[in-house]
Amino acid sequence: MTFLVIDDEKAELEARVFGRLDRLGIPHRTVRHPPAHTVEEARRLRGDLAGGHAKNLFLKSKRDEYVLAVAQEDTPVDVQALARACGVGRLSFARPERVFEWLGVWPGAVTPFALVNAQQHPNRDRLRIVVDQTLLDHETVWFHPLHNAATTGISSAGLVRFIEDCGWAPVAHRFA
Repeated sequence: MTFLVIDDEKAELEARVFGRLDRLGIPHRTVRHPPAHTVEEARRLRGDLAGGHAKNLFLKSKRDEYVLAVAQEDTPVDVQALARACGVGRLSFARPERVFEWLGVWPGAVTPFALVNAQQHPNRDRLRIVVDQTLLDHETVWFHPLHNAATTGISSAGLVRFIEDCGWAPVAHRFA
């Protein structure tokens, strides 16, 4: 049997998320695995976990408008169609430094759970949260808990509640 050890830094990151989930009464389950840097790696490493699995895109317009797109992992995302749907300018992937500035995580660990870090951002009103309705159709949805060496599952209703508690009104959108 192989045991994966969590270091103090990851435990501290998880504590921020799990504390918020516990305070909100949102049940959660976490599965540990080696770090996953891509959707393909995550599929292989996480094992068979029933529910919806996400890819998370942090996008920026030239007018400093931001979108956190939370999509079903196998759903293609037309970034410019998303920009039109959100009423923002042309979107592109935010630079890694900008991702960290807003979410406190680096690309590869982007997650809606990182909104706990974005709450105090001085331009938080420039960020929109868009969640794939296909993902929300699952009873359980899975995300990294601020690092990519674990996957945490919560109910889709719990996800919406978590986002709202962080101060955003998520918009459900069918990406496909």
